[in-house]
Amino acid sequence: MKDILFTHSYFSKFDPKQWALEQPYSPLGTLHAAALMRENGYQVYLFDTMFAGSALEVLPELKKIQPNFFVIYDDGFNYLTKMCLTNMREAAFEMCKLAKAQGCTVIVSSSDSTDRFADYLNEGADFVILGEAEHTLLELVTLLKYGGTAFDTVNGLAFKTQDGLHKTMPRAVLKDLDSLPLPAWDLVDMKKYKEIWIKNKDYFSINISTTRGCPFKCNWCAKPIYGNRYNSRSPAHVVQEIKYLKENFQMDHIWFCDDIFGLKPGWVLEFAALLKRENLKIRFKIQSRADLLVQDELVAALHEAGCETVWIGAESGSQKILDAMDKGITIEQIKIATGLMKKYRINPSFFIQFGYPGETKADIKQTIQMINELLPFEIGISVSYPLPGTVFYERVKTELKSKTNWTDSDEMALMFKNTFPASYYKQLHSYVHQNYHKHLAKSSVFKLFKNPLAINRSSLKRACSILYYSPLTFISKLKLDRLEGKI
Repeated sequence: MKDILFTHSYFSKFDPKQWALEQPYSPLGTLHAAALMRENGYQVYLFDTMFAGSALEVLPELKKIQPNFFVIYDDGFNYLTKMCLTNMREAAFEMCKLAKAQGCTVIVSSSDSTDRFADYLNEGADFVILGEAEHTLLELVTLLKYGGTAFDTVNGLAFKTQDGLHKTMPRAVLKDLDSLPLPAWDLVDMKKYKEIWIKNKDYFSINISTTRGCPFKCNWCAKPIYGNRYNSRSPAHVVQEIKYLKENFQMDHIWFCDDIFGLKPGWVLEFAALLKRENLKIRFKIQSRADLLVQDELVAALHEAGCETVWIGAESGSQKILDAMDKGITIEQIKIATGLMKKYRINPSFFIQFGYPGETKADIKQTIQMINELLPFEIGISVSYPLPGTVFYERVKTELKSKTNWTDSDEMALMFKNTFPASYYKQLHSYVHQNYHKHLAKSSVFKLFKNPLAINRSSLKRACSILYYSPLTFISKLKLDRLEGKI
């Protein structure tokens, strides 16, 4: 028997914005890998860094378990790990060294290590798995278990040799996702996750993946793990997992963390029908695309299945910028999709991206107008962030200096030359949020005048918030104008 201690490098305490949100999700990708290894006879353990305050906290676990293998296996379904934040990278380096000092064979799989495998190998990792990792990990550990050294026969691997660094052939992607066992949910202290969710949101949400990859070509989107493909679990397999989670953890809500949910033709309709047949009542949120949500039948099926919120990459209100991003959607599709979601009482939420090369003041104004007009349920604002392996990165890499990654998800540093300086985009972020909330409040006021019989404590509070957000927005706009005047 060979013991494996799994961990991941996402420390939510190192990411102040996410820590303050108090909406933690288990390291799903890590649990998938642990389940496969256990299915193949290995004893597996998990040190979950989600609530840890330091990389040093892994040391007692290393000493207690004394594992043969220490595997840092990041959750490739968590968009925050794809951002390759330097706080997390440094923690991973420290854990590599700690495990190496305890005599472990150290293996790393993550978006960041795939891009920077040389750095991880120099910081104590024995092997870095490149791309989709479960079967590479199984093959590698089995080889090591029996004393094998023919590492160049294991596809999807990077390691050191006497001659330097060596990369093997890429591994073919896994197509039959139903062949994987369900994640090793029992390894997680689910009680702790649940307590935080109930305290903060009054419900408990768990993350599930139904697909891997994304076939679309947005030129700023990095896909180092699952790539430009799209493979899907069957609706029946997903429903099986939902039943298990409801029975064992009594969750109230699901975050389907796929890059694109339900792209396969007919998948959503079959999923909704299965849930109805099994009498499963669930609430969930997803990520999708505007061009996929322009069909009434599909949006109706999402509603029937229990979808409450859909996040779409609206990105910009300027068609010029969307085309420059190779986004493959139109402003009109964003409008139609938003209208359909509201028709079926699904909350449309927008990812917005400022600072893409070539964006002008006029483009920014169009984006703000789109938000004000469509009034999504939520908005998430960022600035363009170049990651290796993307067309966007290749365009701006000569402008990048020593800083190529954010420290945490709220840093929003602009790391290349653009129309406006970084300080402008920081203030723009603040202004757009305040202006958005002002328009939400304004809409609430109109609704109350239109239907005064619908007044309740909640609707009155939303309407009255205009007294707070109007002056705040005015002041924020003055600051933005001053910064613009200095350019």
